[in-house]
Amino acid sequence: MKLGQLYERAVSEGIRNDPRGEEAVRKELEERKRQYERMTEKERKFFDEESLRNPYSDTRILFGSPDAEIKTILAGIDMEVAEVMLAEGLRQRGHQVDLILAHHPEGMAYANLYEVMKIQADILGRFGVPINIAEDLMEGRIKEVERRLMPVNHQRAVDAAKLLGIPFICLHTPSDNMVTTYLQRLFEEKKPYTIEDIIDLLLEMPEYQEAARNGGGPKVLLGSKNRKAGKIFVDMTGGTEGAKEIFHSLTLSGVNTIVAMHLSEDHRKEAEKHHLNVVIAGHIASDNLGLNLLLDAILDEDVEVLECSGFRRIKRS
Repeated sequence: MKLGQLYERAVSEGIRNDPRGEEAVRKELEERKRQYERMTEKERKFFDEESLRNPYSDTRILFGSPDAEIKTILAGIDMEVAEVMLAEGLRQRGHQVDLILAHHPEGMAYANLYEVMKIQADILGRFGVPINIAEDLMEGRIKEVERRLMPVNHQRAVDAAKLLGIPFICLHTPSDNMVTTYLQRLFEEKKPYTIEDIIDLLLEMPEYQEAARNGGGPKVLLGSKNRKAGKIFVDMTGGTEGAKEIFHSLTLSGVNTIVAMHLSEDHRKEAEKHHLNVVIAGHIASDNLGLNLLLDAILDEDVEVLECSGFRRIKRS
């Protein structure tokens, strides 16, 4: 398959599985187009025109022609300079590597990661948080993340791939959308009664089984296994952690349990203050599940995937 075809399928699947709903994504793209049309030529000079059709700033072809033929992919969760050199080492040993595929963003996709956090306000709105509160709290958090990303040397891995002539892509939010929607639907269908039931459901999946064997399996961060699960909110997409102050509004909207990839200490303390149950499904395990679901949906059958950097390819069909 072609690199451009892989990318376009990933974006389409991300939109189809977006927790906000496809209509909300369409409206966002329409509003972005209207803003672009009102820009001056000077403002358009540095505008990312790809954002007019791809709503996820953390998902991009970082290097390579869309027409590049892809038969073998080296895929991992974090693909940095070391993994780029690994790709070259494999090629030197006679292994075909047509594409480096990262889950976590690099290059401009990492620099613009904060932009995708705006989707969190709409997701919170679907769970009953008033949109004015969600947007207000998220604005401050987005600016905080933007400031944190400013001094980062984003282009290191991309520069290495360019020098070695290896196409490079990152698929972040589309993959996170896949795992978020998949787990949210699972919990709504199975209706786990206790926190332990949530853990048991997660451990039915090979990604979480593998993580448990390696010491990174699902854990109860707040609450206890015999507590009632109640209304469950799967919080696994939108770039990175949102505003910690949102836990108060989530409690008021009726959420009892959060299932997340990870939670910082400051966020944990705030969630505890509002008596929320929190299950940490596992960061890398959840990234594995999301990326596997995405690759199942977008890859041609004859494309080979080489695993590295915490990724294990598990097909579901």
